[in-house]
Amino acid sequence: MACQSYSQLVAIKRWADRGLCDVVSRDFDKLSKEDAFIMLRILDHIHAVDRIFQHHLQGVPHVFQAPRSANMPELTALVDGIREADDWYASYVDAMTEHDFEQPVDFVFTSGKPARMRRGEIVLHVCLHGTYHRGNAGALLQLRGLTPSRDAITDFLEDAAA
Repeated sequence: MACQSYSQLVAIKRWADRGLCDVVSRDFDKLSKEDAFIMLRILDHIHAVDRIFQHHLQGVPHVFQAPRSANMPELTALVDGIREADDWYASYVDAMTEHDFEQPVDFVFTSGKPARMRRGEIVLHVCLHGTYHRGNAGALLQLRGLTPSRDAITDFLEDAAA
């Protein structure tokens, strides 16, 4: 996969995450207490996994004991953290060379199992993982009569062309 493709994947992730965060921030008070908790859990899980793998890429330890925060963050802090992590990934990927994406990274999953992934595989995982769970969030919004954000690559390309 060419460097440009990784950069585009991360740009799409950042765009889609921001769209979801904007919709959730706007409509959060329209969710029941239970649905609001589920939404926070979804966003927190996406963000925790992003942070865990950010630390793996940096070769530094993280504080997560599971792929979610020990304490549920408030929505505003979570949205700020998601934006910060997405910006980090965009900057990180844009600075990488083709060779960098092939470099292996050894780490330990939160389950305790040792693992090895190439840097490109980690970036791909973070992007695909976020896509899956944004779909969960979008489905919850739709079930409650709320309009989710646009999340498709074609939507991103359409917005980029405008």
